[in-house]
Amino acid sequence: MASPITLDSLLTLDAIARRNSFAAAAEELHRVPSAVSYTVQKLEEDLGVALFDRSRRRAELTATGRLVLEQGRHILKAADELTALARQAAEGWEPELRICIDSILTNEHVLQLLADFQQIQPKTEIRLSEEVLGGSWDALNDDRCDLVIGAEGKPPAAGFRTHALGEVVFDFAVAAGHPLTHAPQPLTPDVIQGYPTVVVADSSQRLPRRSSGLLDGRSRITVPTIDYKVDVQIKGLGVGFLPRHRIQQELTEGCLVALELESPRPNTPISVAWRAGKEGKALAWFIDRFKSSLFDPKHGLKQQ
Repeated sequence: MASPITLDSLLTLDAIARRNSFAAAAEELHRVPSAVSYTVQKLEEDLGVALFDRSRRRAELTATGRLVLEQGRHILKAADELTALARQAAEGWEPELRICIDSILTNEHVLQLLADFQQIQPKTEIRLSEEVLGGSWDALNDDRCDLVIGAEGKPPAAGFRTHALGEVVFDFAVAAGHPLTHAPQPLTPDVIQGYPTVVVADSSQRLPRRSSGLLDGRSRITVPTIDYKVDVQIKGLGVGFLPRHRIQQELTEGCLVALELESPRPNTPISVAWRAGKEGKALAWFIDRFKSSLFDPKHGLKQQ
C-alpha cells in the first residue's frame, strides 16, 4: 500500500514548523491558507493520528507530529541530494570517483589537486585508497577504483590506459650507527645477508603478487606500507631499499644513511592508469591534471 506521506506534505509540515504559522507557511509555499490546512488535515486522516494540537491558540506539533517532521526532513534532504545527483549525472559529472594512490608516493600533490577540484565540483564524492605494488593494478582490474596514481610497471592485461609520470630512484638505506655503515662499500650480497630485510607486502587480492627489492637476508620483516618500512629501518630493525623522494629529510637529518651496493636496484617507472572507455568529467579532469604533473626522483610528484 502506498504511503500517505508525500514530499509535498512533508514540505508543508516543514514550512509550518519553521514559520510558526499556517498563514506564513502558505505565503512561503505560494498557496492559500486553506490549501495548507487541507494538506495537513488530509495527512492526519490518512495516517489516523493528530499531527497538531489545536486545543491552544496556536497549533503546535504533537509528539507524533514532531517525529514525522524530524524523520521527514531526512527524506526531504535525501530527495534534494538525489535531484542534484541526477542533474550532475546529466551534465557528465560522476556521483563518485575512486582514486587509488600507490604506497610508493606521498599524498601531498593528490590532496592539492583534490582541493582544486572541490572548487569547481564539490558534489562529486572522492574516495581515496592506498595499495602496494601489484595491489594498485589489482584494484583497477577488480573495479575497486577508477584511477590509480603511481602504478608500477606495465599493466597486467589489455584494457588499461596509462600516462607515464617518471621513474622512482631507490637508495639502500640503514639507520645511523648501523654496523653496515662501517663496512667497505660497495656492499656485497654476503655482507648484507647477515641482517634482516624489510619488505612491503603486496596488497593484491586477485592478481599474482609482486616482489620488489628483495635482498638475501637471513630473515625478513614484512610491513604493510612504505611509511612502516621507513620507520622500521630508522629504528635499525632491518635494512632495504627506500624511494629516494621519501627519505630526503631522514638522510639530511642523519637518522638514515644511504650506502652503495654492488648490485643496486633498478629505477621503477610509475604511471597514472585508468580503464579504457571510462568517461566522466571528474575522471577526465584528474587525468588532465596528472598529465601536466611530473615525478621528481628527489622531491616526488609535483606540477610541471
